[in-house]
Amino acid sequence: MKHEEYDVLNVEGGSHIKMWTKGVPVEAEARQQLSNTAKMPFIYKHLAVMPDVHLGKGSTIGSVIPTLGAIIPAAVGVDIGCGMMAAKTTLNARDLPDNLGPLRSAIEKAIPHGASPKTRGFKGRDKGSWETPPTPVDAAWAQLKDEFDAVCLKTPKLAKTNNYRHLGTLGSGNHFIEVCLDETNAVWFMLHSGSRGVGNAIGSHFIELAKQEMRTHFINLPDQDLAYLPEGTRHYDDYIEAVGWAQKFARMNREVMMQNLIAAVRTVITKPFETHVEAVNCHHNYVQKEQHFGKDVLVTRKGAVSARAGELGIIPGSMGAKSFIVRGKGNPESFNSCSHGAGRTMSRTEAKKRFTIDDQIKATEGVECRKDANVIDEIPMAYKDIDAVMEAQRALVEVIHTLKQVVCVKG
Repeated sequence: MKHEEYDVLNVEGGSHIKMWTKGVPVEAEARQQLSNTAKMPFIYKHLAVMPDVHLGKGSTIGSVIPTLGAIIPAAVGVDIGCGMMAAKTTLNARDLPDNLGPLRSAIEKAIPHGASPKTRGFKGRDKGSWETPPTPVDAAWAQLKDEFDAVCLKTPKLAKTNNYRHLGTLGSGNHFIEVCLDETNAVWFMLHSGSRGVGNAIGSHFIELAKQEMRTHFINLPDQDLAYLPEGTRHYDDYIEAVGWAQKFARMNREVMMQNLIAAVRTVITKPFETHVEAVNCHHNYVQKEQHFGKDVLVTRKGAVSARAGELGIIPGSMGAKSFIVRGKGNPESFNSCSHGAGRTMSRTEAKKRFTIDDQIKATEGVECRKDANVIDEIPMAYKDIDAVMEAQRALVEVIHTLKQVVCVKG
């Protein structure tokens, strides 16, 4: 079925799917995942699919999954609360140094990033964690600790995770810190991270508990990563508490990183400047209770951003591509949502096979960033065309600012 804004995919024995994907590719495997999710009996109304949709674990990344009476932990994923933060400053392009290398180095020194190799017997400190957390980390952790202790009473093994020492750190993969210029040459700081090691542990633990529930009750699923926790059960309640805490951790993680990013920039740029002239901090992997079509429902955004009427959000491109600060239009059919980025067109493994360091250097020309073999999987050509993605969701958001990075720090 066709609609002016979106296409409708009808699923036999399941809810229908509304797809804001006009003009962008959607792989067959992602369509199959969407159909599998739509067949779950507790989906409310329909699935909403964003233009950056691509294959994920159990459910596609770039989908909005409203549920009644149950939750799918793997749909929320293991990077709970992953999201973006951006702050506009009073700096202009002319205030940046001609050589951006020292600025990038200052940021890399100020914020732990990357991850130590997961080799058997490795017992050293994760290079992506703090050796001695600074004062902003202590202040933020004080706001999180009591609730975390309560979560650990129910799931004791979480106490042994990397939590406090990961607060205010970047991680690896597609997480990044950027200095950007907007359409007026104003300088923005932008970063992308989530709940780090402790969020991964929470997600992994409850995904396995959900799978055990399915085996215990002999429930057959089209994909084992669609294992769910029914409302009213102990595991459901424990998960809701833990995932809520992880989302608070993720938001605070970005706030602490932004503080340290600003402090690092001030060591290189001595001109006084203000920050947070405009500021956004938004999740794009999370679950929360919302009201839609007259009912309170759980909305899982797996690679999607809340876009209520007037709400600001961030849609980043890939390394070397444009990013956007957007204002939501409050489209009810999308459950007030928009995409969380461009969306991959190929796996990381495929990107490393297909592209070279020379390709990476050319694609990130003019950006002060890593240009080595370990970041080829983040090359812009491994992602969908961000302009096509934005065109496909014109009914969901309006663009307020267009950003182009000049410095990019990757884990």
